[in-house]
Amino acid sequence: MRIHRLNPQLISQIAAGEVVERPASVVKELLENSLDAGATRIELEVEHGGVRLIRIHDNGSGIHKDDLLLALSSHATSKIASLADLERIASLGFRGEALPSIASVSRLTLISRATGQDSGWKLLGSREPSHHPIPIAHPVGTTVEVRDLFFNTPARRKFLRGERTEFGHLEDVVKRIALSRFDVEIKLRHNQRPVMLLHPANVYTEQEQRLAALCGRAFRENAVFLDQKAAGLQLWGWIGLPAFSRSQADLQYFFVNRRMARDKLATHAVRQAYQDVLYQGRYPAFVLYLELDPSLVDVNAHPAKHEVRFRESRLVHDFLFHTLHEVLAQVRPGTPALPAVPPTLVTPPDPAWCSHSEQQAMPLPVQEQMIAYAGVHPETDPSPPIAEQGSAEEPPPLGYAVAQLHGIYVLAENAAGLVLVDMHAAHERITYERLKTSLEQEGIRSQPLLVPITVTLSRREVQWVEERAELFANMGMEVAPLGPETVIIRRIPALLAGADAAQLLRDVLADLLTHGTSTRMGETLYETLSTLACHGSVRANRQLTLVEMNALLRDMERTERSGQCNHGRPTWVQFKLEELDKLFLRGR
Repeated sequence: MRIHRLNPQLISQIAAGEVVERPASVVKELLENSLDAGATRIELEVEHGGVRLIRIHDNGSGIHKDDLLLALSSHATSKIASLADLERIASLGFRGEALPSIASVSRLTLISRATGQDSGWKLLGSREPSHHPIPIAHPVGTTVEVRDLFFNTPARRKFLRGERTEFGHLEDVVKRIALSRFDVEIKLRHNQRPVMLLHPANVYTEQEQRLAALCGRAFRENAVFLDQKAAGLQLWGWIGLPAFSRSQADLQYFFVNRRMARDKLATHAVRQAYQDVLYQGRYPAFVLYLELDPSLVDVNAHPAKHEVRFRESRLVHDFLFHTLHEVLAQVRPGTPALPAVPPTLVTPPDPAWCSHSEQQAMPLPVQEQMIAYAGVHPETDPSPPIAEQGSAEEPPPLGYAVAQLHGIYVLAENAAGLVLVDMHAAHERITYERLKTSLEQEGIRSQPLLVPITVTLSRREVQWVEERAELFANMGMEVAPLGPETVIIRRIPALLAGADAAQLLRDVLADLLTHGTSTRMGETLYETLSTLACHGSVRANRQLTLVEMNALLRDMERTERSGQCNHGRPTWVQFKLEELDKLFLRGR
């Protein structure tokens, strides 16, 4: 076959393969066009999961009559005009491919009335010169109707799933759009039935209501709001508490300048921030918004605009990680999710009947902590009960211990009601954080290998080992090239004496080649510390005195990430007085 030009219809259908994957793709492109037009109210109606009908009506600025034909032409747009505009894209769309691609694989009808025009204009989805707009009554705004998707490309249509599956993908797109723009009213109907009605949310309480409607009330109740700025970057949104984890990554929404984005760099930063508090195999839940200068992000990295590329990827990664890591560290009893000075150590007043308790003191596994407990909380000076104390001193967040249940749980009374603490999980986190602090202050101690280990790598990896010798030294490893594709490991961290040094080296190099940095060594060391903390913490069936239980509560209030143990399990639960009253039908 000789080289020839493809006809415009075939070109559009090929382009549609990149833009239009399923009905959800059509909805995404059309909703983004409505938002770019300044719409504050969008109505969406679909039938049969969007395959039979997709109709979107908005109150945006509309399309001028003379531009309707051009709107269905490839590479025609009003959003950019020069290379400078392409480098600072502030709109959601910019290629001018969506409408012609959709029109090439469906029966499309475009109706629009621009601001200042006397009537609306209707155009069928064809770019042939014989078709011209016809006048029609229509308010200011645009209505796009897409019928019989992929009717002329049966090979594409047979790859579509069932109605419920396709509508599920479509509904998720609408959710993401609704989360990206709280100020826009969105209505969704499926098969003539209302599915979603979201009013504009311009204040924080209304935004919380929309968040609960889209992500579930459980997420809102177990999420922490954050808003941090640094180095020209701003990160705000909601992150789920570690105890509220998911079996799948189905509740993760990340937006860059209000644009939906799937970014491996951001995902890696979030996972690193949660690594110390999340149960293995679980996924965090979050709705996060990253704001930065449009010139610092390339949104033209994916044909369907799903992915973005940051010009300063290391800066963005470190900003995301440190921000989330600090917020999660400060989530503890009675402390907001913002950096705060740890409270001063104060001896809590114990109940007067503490000395009459039949519980016997049992030594905790870590002797140094017992000595500290005894020095801070002497048993010889019990204070009056909580009820008899004056109101001058506010009780601590976790209150004061009342009793121990089955040698596992600590029961405490605070201002809100009843607190139930898993003493092993809580003490495990306290011990773990102290071991981490000791490691950070004293550094990583390394030890020489009795028999050095030879590892075969690629030439590129050997070059990285040679160039990053100081980095490996800081990690407690001594690695040196032995040949073009061979290195030798002579020293490893003392805590990792029984670890697979060769596999650890390969994992670190893989991280360095992919992300430019590696936390693999720190993760492995922390796993070892976590094991030590687990074995060095108070065990079940250990009877504690009220003094020891109160000391444990105070340590929880001072310790970072004390809301969950090293494995991601919660360490304490609050039962409010109102909940207890309901159990016993009080006040009825």
